Amino acid sequence: MATAYYTHATCRAHDMGAGHPECPQRLDAIHDHLLATGLALALDEREAPPVAESDLALAHESLYVANLRGFTEQVDRSGLRRYLDADTVAGPGTWTAALHAAGAAVAATDAVLDGEVDNAFCAVRPPGHHATRGQAMGFCFFNNVAVAARHALDVRGLQRVAIIDFDVHHGNGTEDIIAGDERVLMASFFQHPLYPGSGAVPLGTNMVNLPVAAYTRGAEIRALIEANWLPRLEAFAPQMIFISAGFDAHRDDDLGQLGLVEADYAWITSRIKDVAERHSNGRIVSCLEGGYNLEALARSVASHLRVLADLAD
Repeated sequence: MATAYYTHATCRAHDMGAGHPECPQRLDAIHDHLLATGLALALDEREAPPVAESDLALAHESLYVANLRGFTEQVDRSGLRRYLDADTVAGPGTWTAALHAAGAAVAATDAVLDGEVDNAFCAVRPPGHHATRGQAMGFCFFNNVAVAARHALDVRGLQRVAIIDFDVHHGNGTEDIIAGDERVLMASFFQHPLYPGSGAVPLGTNMVNLPVAAYTRGAEIRALIEANWLPRLEAFAPQMIFISAGFDAHRDDDLGQLGLVEADYAWITSRIKDVAERHSNGRIVSCLEGGYNLEALARSVASHLRVLADLAD
């Protein structure tokens, strides 16, 4: 078996405008790097389907989904971009891209649970971890990881899943959706204070939040993970692990001020994989979140994938 790589052409069609950091070129940079290094040949590339509305309803309010559909239909008819907030812009094709981004996460979940692949990475956009039950924000429309995690629980019948979020920004949307759901353990670190300004006080006991100061480096992050994430994950014994894989904590990324490098992402992935092998039959679904320096993003995703796919660096 192998590591699946889910993506879809529509995820490149979503475009929030010239100069926006969450741009289509992010996926191009990743894909080009995987081709240039030969890593693409080791992956099982799959086309992401659109998500079912029933799966969206597991994580999002039905009125929110309906309103967003109506809003994006107006955008598609006009051909003009419209802002949902200062950072989040819907353009022609955004709705379809968001459906395929969430659909990738659900399809990957099913493929891993059905034993078709060992684990999966979803190279999709828009990202998801800032999308709350009823609000688009922070470049995000649907919370891809939360939708997939709830699918694993409510549709596929798992009893315990973990969500790991290593984006530089707090995954406030994911926390909003799963806070208090004791079937889910969410572990994250994030720069604080930084957008969206949340996370210092967890919303539920099923959270392991690690706010860290600007300029924190990889060695300190690794120590915090060892001391805080890993004991909780071991005690929780998740049956599947989902990763909100943001790579904007890289030292070269201008949207944050943390100091991680590719080796840190490989180390974090290896520790998550160790937990998955002990408790989850190795089952991991990882979804792209942030990462805006194109070269650093591409290298970091490759390091993440090499660990998932058991390939030597």
